[in-house]
Amino acid sequence: MADAGERNDGDPQRVPKPSRDELRAAEPHSVHAMGLRELVARGRAHYHAGEYAEAAACLTEVLREKAPYADVYDMLGVIYHQEGRLAEAEEMFNEALRLNPAYTEAALNLVVTYNDLGKYAEAKAVYEQAMATSKRAPRELDPFAKGKIANMHADIGSAYRAVSLYEEAVREYEQALALCPTFVDIRTELGNTRREMGDLTGAIRELERVRAESPRFVGGRVKLGLVYYAAARRDDAAAEWRAALAADPENRAAQMYLALLDPAAAAADKT
Repeated sequence: MADAGERNDGDPQRVPKPSRDELRAAEPHSVHAMGLRELVARGRAHYHAGEYAEAAACLTEVLREKAPYADVYDMLGVIYHQEGRLAEAEEMFNEALRLNPAYTEAALNLVVTYNDLGKYAEAKAVYEQAMATSKRAPRELDPFAKGKIANMHADIGSAYRAVSLYEEAVREYEQALALCPTFVDIRTELGNTRREMGDLTGAIRELERVRAESPRFVGGRVKLGLVYYAAARRDDAAAEWRAALAADPENRAAQMYLALLDPAAAAADKT
């Protein structure tokens, strides 16, 4: 196998704007607290170390967030193939290719899986498509290479953000998104950074775009609700957190934020 490499504003006079420290203190120790990118990075590290059980635990949690990571599906496909779970591996590789049709590694992994399943005609068709896709113009950057460079920019952005150099962080995230504008996890981090630097308008703009492009991405909806809350848009915040819980009823961050907003309503939701 190849390696996977309607707006309803709250009343600002009646709803005090929470401080940045209050918002940070409310975040639980979960995938939302650690950050989706960190969870993906842990999964990749375990995967490349051959620690497939640990990798699968991280990567399946990423899938619960509905994040459109082609390489996460590819890595899980490799793991499932190694475990003899060929039908599940086939599903993972097909999803990776749906997200990134030019993902050569996923295509070749799917070819191997199809052959193992005796689906020789399908294997031949995928192989021929992969070879045709790989014949690119000499100066055109391969999507996989774009993704790697975009992630490097995002990692640098996260390093700047960690030491409160927000302008520098924004610059790096924007360079990453110039290469891969559909990477919703990076756009979410850009939105979070704008929130932390006090640019709520910019944060809402970025996170609403995440919602528009990937409405099933639970992490993005949770963070959008957090920015709405900071902007005293209580009803909008509640709507985002309820949407997150509809997609993921066990989402601890959405549960906690609803409790922060309305303890009585949050308790009713659990019954």
